[in-house]
Amino acid sequence: MPLFAFGINHHTAPLAVREQLVFQPTDIGRALHTLLRVPDVSEAAILSTCNRTEVYCSLATGATVAPLSDWLARHHGLTSEYLSAHLYQHPQQAAIRHMFRVASGLDSMVLGEPQILGQMKQAARLADEAGTLGTTLGKLFQRSFAVAKEVRSTTAIGANIVSMAAAAVHLSGRIFDQRAGLTILFIGAGEMIELCLAHFAAQGPKRITIANRTAAHAAALASRFSHHNIDTIALTEVDARLAEYDIVVSCTASPLPILGLGMVERALKIRRHRPMVMVDLAVPRDIETDVSALDDIFLYTLDDLGQLVDSGLEARQDAVLDAEKIVNAGVEGFEQWLQARNNVPTIRVLREKAEHTRVQAVDAAMKQLAKGDNPAQVLELLSQGLTNKLLHGPTQALNSATGDEHANIAALIAQIYRLHQDE
Repeated sequence: MPLFAFGINHHTAPLAVREQLVFQPTDIGRALHTLLRVPDVSEAAILSTCNRTEVYCSLATGATVAPLSDWLARHHGLTSEYLSAHLYQHPQQAAIRHMFRVASGLDSMVLGEPQILGQMKQAARLADEAGTLGTTLGKLFQRSFAVAKEVRSTTAIGANIVSMAAAAVHLSGRIFDQRAGLTILFIGAGEMIELCLAHFAAQGPKRITIANRTAAHAAALASRFSHHNIDTIALTEVDARLAEYDIVVSCTASPLPILGLGMVERALKIRRHRPMVMVDLAVPRDIETDVSALDDIFLYTLDDLGQLVDSGLEARQDAVLDAEKIVNAGVEGFEQWLQARNNVPTIRVLREKAEHTRVQAVDAAMKQLAKGDNPAQVLELLSQGLTNKLLHGPTQALNSATGDEHANIAALIAQIYRLHQDE
């Protein structure tokens, strides 16, 4: 059953396109069920992050891939023509290799970043909960996790990692030389905000505030950094208090922008146009794009952070070569597993036929013994009969073949029976 992967990522699509194809975790189960209604799709999983939206499938032999891309476009209210300019497609071996590289952080905007592995595990879990993760795709995910673990434990791919969170701190340093006296507002309370909070807190800011739609989530996050000066506010308070903050980092799952142009303009007026750094890590974006045009606003998006980390690539290139070797070995091993799995029906039929031949021969021998025939002669006839029946198929195939077919069958028989091994 062929494997297939397709989607978009930061290599093929800008943020403006990527944010149109985001799947919210609560929507993935329903989306997977609609995907399984596409002809020839038997298993499926969806990976949706700020930098990529990818679909992994197990298809029936001979299936075409056009209906899959049509489904993705239709699900998000887009046309296939619009999507095709950014879409990549990976059949079978390329799909296996791609998943291994994604899990290992080799395809990430920040080379070697560890968050993607957790996101892939979540994708597998959501597919399993939706009932769309079968044996083949489930095994592929497990092998992906094993390859990623080996890459991270035996290579330096994650050494001196420049994460998105660290990049955000670095960018703010371009505007504010000293971060110790700054006030920082975090909007959201998810994993990315927690990572950024840890990085910024280490700089010793004057005050940190967390704003979130759910007060309990904000309070829980603040409690994990209780040794810092952190308070929480409701999301509805952001408009009134935005002017208090020098740095704003936002990453929510809101389908619409949280910080609009008018809100930011009012805050700048209150601040008497003291600069503000804004980091938008959300997909779709939390901060309206027009905000970047304001003179005293320094707005950075995911794509900006990705450009920053390019400077750290050279130090990790040697580790990439080692990691790719591990990926190649993993691909070869998984293809062998697939081949062995595909061979199971043929092996079962072959054994059943051999067993039927054996039972017939034994029954004939038992009847001869019951009649009083010489046991030694009966055993000799039994062995001869089994040999003739088991060799009848390959012998007949060889005798009826001509030309190149004869040579190919002869070589195959020699390989199967190891005819030249003694020589």
